[in-house]
Parts: sequence; C-alpha cells; structure tokens
Amino acid sequence: MADNTDYDLIVIGGGPAGYAGAIRAGQLGKKVACIELERAGGTCLNWGCIPTKALLKSAEFYRSLKKAETFGIGATGVSFDFAKVMSRSRNVAGQMAKGVEFLLRKNKVDYFVGRAQVTVPGMVEITDGEHKGKFFKTKNVLLATGCKPRRLPDVPVDGVRVMTSREALEPRANPPKSIAILGAGAIGVEFAYFFNAFGSKVTLIEMLPQVVPVEDEDVAKALQRSFEKQGISVHVNTKVEKVCVDVEAVHLSLVKNGETAPTEIEAETLLVAIGVSPNLDGALSTKVKLELERGYVKVDDNFECSVKGIYAAGDIIGPPWLAHVATFEAVNAVAAMFGHPHAGRVKNFPGCTYCQPQIASTGLTEKAAKEKKLDYKVGKFPFSASGKAVAAGDTEGFVKVVSDAKTGEIYGVHILGNEAPELIAEYVLAMNSELSVDDVHHSIHAHPTLSEALMEAAAATCGEAIHI
Repeated sequence: MADNTDYDLIVIGGGPAGYAGAIRAGQLGKKVACIELERAGGTCLNWGCIPTKALLKSAEFYRSLKKAETFGIGATGVSFDFAKVMSRSRNVAGQMAKGVEFLLRKNKVDYFVGRAQVTVPGMVEITDGEHKGKFFKTKNVLLATGCKPRRLPDVPVDGVRVMTSREALEPRANPPKSIAILGAGAIGVEFAYFFNAFGSKVTLIEMLPQVVPVEDEDVAKALQRSFEKQGISVHVNTKVEKVCVDVEAVHLSLVKNGETAPTEIEAETLLVAIGVSPNLDGALSTKVKLELERGYVKVDDNFECSVKGIYAAGDIIGPPWLAHVATFEAVNAVAAMFGHPHAGRVKNFPGCTYCQPQIASTGLTEKAAKEKKLDYKVGKFPFSASGKAVAAGDTEGFVKVVSDAKTGEIYGVHILGNEAPELIAEYVLAMNSELSVDDVHHSIHAHPTLSEALMEAAAATCGEAIHI
C-alpha cells in the first residue's frame, strides 16, 4: 500500500470503540483504516472483558462440580489445573481477536498494528511498529485509545508481587496462596471471586463505604455477605496507609475509618484494581491541542472534539468505562461525522459485574432517587421465590425496581443473582421506550424462567406480586 493514502476515516485504537467504529464506516462504504497498538479487540477483548469471563466461567464450573451431590450427581476427586485454566482464557481471547480481524477485512477496513499519532488535523503517522514512518491523509480521525489501569505511586508493578488486571491475566502455573485486592469495583470483586474459588486466601479492600460503590446499597450489602460466606475477607471504609514489597510477600497497613491504629496484613500478591486513567500516550503531536477534562477528551453531542474533524469515543472520553457503551458511542460518532441520524451521547445503559452472585443494573439507585427528592416506590422480588432459580439451585439475590410513585416511570433496576447480566436488557429496553412498571408487570413472561422475577418485581411496586 502506498504512503499518503487518502482515507475518509482513520481510527486510532482497535478496541470495542475502535473496531466497531471502523466496521460501521466500512459498512457505509467509506475508505477506512484502523491502527491498533497491540492486537485487534484492544484491552477489553485481549486483557479485560473476554479473558476474565473465561476465567470466571472456569471458577463457576469448578464450584458447581464441588456441589454436584446437591443435584444427585457423584463427582468425587474434583481437581483443577490452574495452568490450563489460564491457558484457556488466553485461547478464548486469541480466538475472538482473530474474529475481529476477519470482520475488519470483511468490511474492507485497512488494519495496521502500530502506534499512531495525529501529527496535524487530517494527517496521521505510524510512529512505532512494523509500519513505522507511514503517513496517511484523512478527512476524519476517531480517537478510541481507551484507558489503562491506574497504579499506586511508588509501588512498581512486577507481575509477581504486585499486579494490575493485565498481569493477573498472564499465564501462570499456580494461583497465589494469598492475595490482597485493592479496590472493590467490578474488576476487584471479579478477581476476588476467581482467586477465592481456586483456593487463594483473598482480602478485598475498599476505601468507600461499600463494595461495588456504583451499585445500589442493597446489592452491595448482599454481595458482601455472600463474599464473606464464601470465605473472602472484606474491608470497606478502609485505606491503605503503607505498602511494603519484599522478595516473598507484600505487607499492607490498613486504616479503617474512625480507627487510629492500623491493621497489618501480609499477602503473597497484591492486585491493584483502583480504576483506570485515560490513555493518550503518543496519540497527539504537540501541534494538536484538544480540550481535555481531567485528562479525558472532551466531545460534543456529535462526539467531535474541540478540533474540527477529530472525534473520540469509548473510555477515552470518560465514564462509564464499559465496552458496550464504547461500541454504542463509536457507531454513533461515525453516523454523526458522515451526516447520518444518530442517538447522541449514551443515556440508559446496563452495568454488569460477573462474579457470583452476578450483578446487573441500569438507571438510578434508590439512594440517588432519594437524593434527587423523587417521589418513588420500590418493588423487590427474591430469587428464592422463583421456581426456576430453586430448581437450578441458584436462589441467591433479587430484582429491585425503583419507579415513580404516581406514573410508574422506571427510574432504575438492580439485579443480584445468577444470569443477572442476561436479564437486565429487558429493563434497558423498557426505559429507552419509556414504558412503565405496569407495562412490564402486564407482559406475560414464560414460566418457569428467571425473567419472571423481572415481572414480579414490577408487580411488587404496587403490591401485586403473586409469589411473595
């Protein structure tokens, strides 16, 4: 391919925002290139969403086998090969990355591996990698460079004693005998469940008053109870005052809110899961000055940056840092730049966490509704009252619906339990379609299914649930 090729769009980043935006532009008949630093699929597919779900499935399956007698099945001597568990996770990621590469080719997207930089508006250079030195002209640029794990100051990540989520996904022969996990957001609780399932002594530390801080308080409290029952040590309202790393262990000084004397703990490994930071490393030359907000690229309702012709989508424009939101944003950014109708910035979206019990939510928490002084009602239905959940042996958790007390407008929905991420879509659709809790209540759901709990929770807002 010749240098200085003209493109309608060059996408920098090949994750859920980047590859989706590139494919959509290809579907529109545009000449597109996608430049990814490592491998198609980005962090989510290679070092995030997909490989972690493979690990969690192994953990879930292992735990299911250990309680096989509950179902009348004999499964003695159940064991695991941790190296194979990790290897399967990497193979799943590799398979999906190949699938994305195929989709890019199918939609006639030129795909390059390397570090890309917008040198001036309308010009992109590959500054590192096999294609280093290539320049491209383009009418539009879509920045989809995502985020990277935040690290603790002065605590080097070595992949042995100290890890981020990325190092935790690298192949290894054995799980750590003990692990301290700093941060109880989605990443922290997922790894807490995973390592605990395979025998690690897990200590989960969160500086805020609850685990999964963005979730409803009822969900957070129930998850903490479940984790503690599983043998995970949970510390909330707790700060790490000091971290000391030596050859054999990590030593942490924990200070709980209101206490003066620190608690000293020791673990073989520390996993830092304290969030993410924007990743614009090398993506912009000194000649390209974009307006930023806390390091994230600021965009308008068309996803255009402060410099005309440069757009951004996904994690690089700030929260929510979710793969499906990134895809939504990128597809709409491409529609906007080429003059097609689009949905604008994301409004209702599902947030999901894949530990066991699983979490899914959308909209306002009850606390947020209270703070907004909304006149609201709550409907709640436990899975212990669901015939399908009882039959499947997964009765932990509930569905909780927060709605307007008069009109039935759905403000928020919170699910804790098996298959929660698969169930939440109904309420996202209902909220996007401006349906009420009565509409969900009066829609017949198949019996026996877990989805009946969605209907029963809606019915519970007005005291009409049948099975509680």
